[in-house]
Amino acid sequence: MNAVRMYTTQVCPYCVRAKALLKQRGVAQIEEIRIDLDSAQRDHMMETTGRRTVPQIFIGTTHVGGCDDLIALDQRGGLLPLLQAA
Repeated sequence: MNAVRMYTTQVCPYCVRAKALLKQRGVAQIEEIRIDLDSAQRDHMMETTGRRTVPQIFIGTTHVGGCDDLIALDQRGGLLPLLQAA
């Protein structure tokens, strides 16, 4: 299964929702990068994604986007294949 990396903050309901969906799809481990604790990580996230909001989700090397993007990907049937790609 592809590694999942997610930029988050502590009190983000969209982060909680995204993590719950990923766990429902069989993801056992999510690398969380807390940008509320490290401003350098926030800067890196914005440089990498061009976005300021959390969550920002990466599956393998693919930037999925935020929670709404993740849900849309799942509804189109694209999430499981992306998770399972090696």
